[in-house]
Amino acid sequence: MGCGCRGRALGTALAAEGHEVRGTSRTARGCEAIEAAGLEAVQADPDRLGTVLGALEGVSVVCWLMGSADGQGAADVHGPRWRAMLERLVDTPVRGVVYEATGAAAPELLEEGAAHARAAANTFQMPVEVVEADPADHAAWLAAILAAVRVILGA
Repeated sequence: MGCGCRGRALGTALAAEGHEVRGTSRTARGCEAIEAAGLEAVQADPDRLGTVLGALEGVSVVCWLMGSADGQGAADVHGPRWRAMLERLVDTPVRGVVYEATGAAAPELLEEGAAHARAAANTFQMPVEVVEADPADHAAWLAAILAAVRVILGA
């Protein structure tokens, strides 16, 4: 999972339920924050899918928490990069994905990302949950993401 402050909150909640959680950050400093939260950290960059795919051993659910990814590169992480990631997940042990479809990113990018996730569900018979809870309401967002992860784990 992308592991900024919301990702760390999700990871901490999942760890409290007994799950092992691996979070990613593009930077060593971000990895330090993930580890400080008691989670496993991996330096990975969604713009270089090989770095993300290499971190999937033993992973059951991928949470693509990129709803607030905006600016340069946002079109890729919700569009072609996300679609390529979904295609590659078929050949991994990952059981399903959770896609964050709200945040600071442009609405059309989030809609495109959600469409790619739903297409993967149909094409690959992959469990997918698209979460549209507003990240500005942290408690509601966290509850919605946790519920989505639980659905995937129960699928």
